[in-house]
Amino acid sequence: MPELPEVEVTRRGLLPHVTGRRIAAVAVRHHGLRWPVDADLATRLTGRVIGEVRRRGKYLLLACQGPEDTGWLMIHLGMTGTLRIYPQAPEPGPHDHVDLLLEGADGVSTLRFRDPRRFGAVLWVDLPDDALDTHPLLARLGIEPFDPAFGGRWLHKHTRGRQIAIKQVLLGGQVVVGVGNIYASESLFRAGIRPTTPAGRISLARYDRLAAEIRATLGDAITLGGSTLRDFIGSDGASGYFQLRAFVYDRAGEPCRTCGTPIRQIVQGQRSTFYCPVCQR
Repeated sequence: MPELPEVEVTRRGLLPHVTGRRIAAVAVRHHGLRWPVDADLATRLTGRVIGEVRRRGKYLLLACQGPEDTGWLMIHLGMTGTLRIYPQAPEPGPHDHVDLLLEGADGVSTLRFRDPRRFGAVLWVDLPDDALDTHPLLARLGIEPFDPAFGGRWLHKHTRGRQIAIKQVLLGGQVVVGVGNIYASESLFRAGIRPTTPAGRISLARYDRLAAEIRATLGDAITLGGSTLRDFIGSDGASGYFQLRAFVYDRAGEPCRTCGTPIRQIVQGQRSTFYCPVCQR
């Protein structure tokens, strides 16, 4: 499943190809995604100009400017979704669900949403900028890990009295958003914290280190184009390479890159967790 770095890589890849372009036409071939695609999506979007492209957690938000108002196209990649830009789009396949035909000074291109498993979403959001965070899908999201307010004190404050394992807190998305399964395992390894440790028992000093490693891990992943384990590719069709440098994720039984101890795999909340029993205590 694409996590925060993969979505951010997609956002950055889209920026030079969609910003300032007019939506000339919209083709919706399958309305039955995770949530139904608006039957009037083509009418709502056609003629609007794409402004900024934001990311909130794992959601992409494209500002679509009309003559009187600005609405938002909210996109979630789900488990297998991708957004690709084509100067000359190939014939759509069975998993190519939504196309936006974009006009710009340098010609016409196609923004295509593809999703074999159809767990992604393409939604129209008719809210002003200052009310976006009130949308039901965004309202309960935690702080962004690159927000200046995020740090060890934030994690410490929001985990007091909680017995749930720290890995589950990171995956939950209410304390901090976007630290998915791969990057939670990697961040906890870098911080030297065992993923089963009750969140409320972790000291402020250790949370300071964890917050720093979350930022560093996500930053490294974005630089490397994210992780390509199964389906993810960027907007230009390129794969990510972070998984090739992982310390623990998907390395069960292999030697720890730091101490040589075999990496262990357990299941937490139906998700695989990887850790080093020596380096993480």
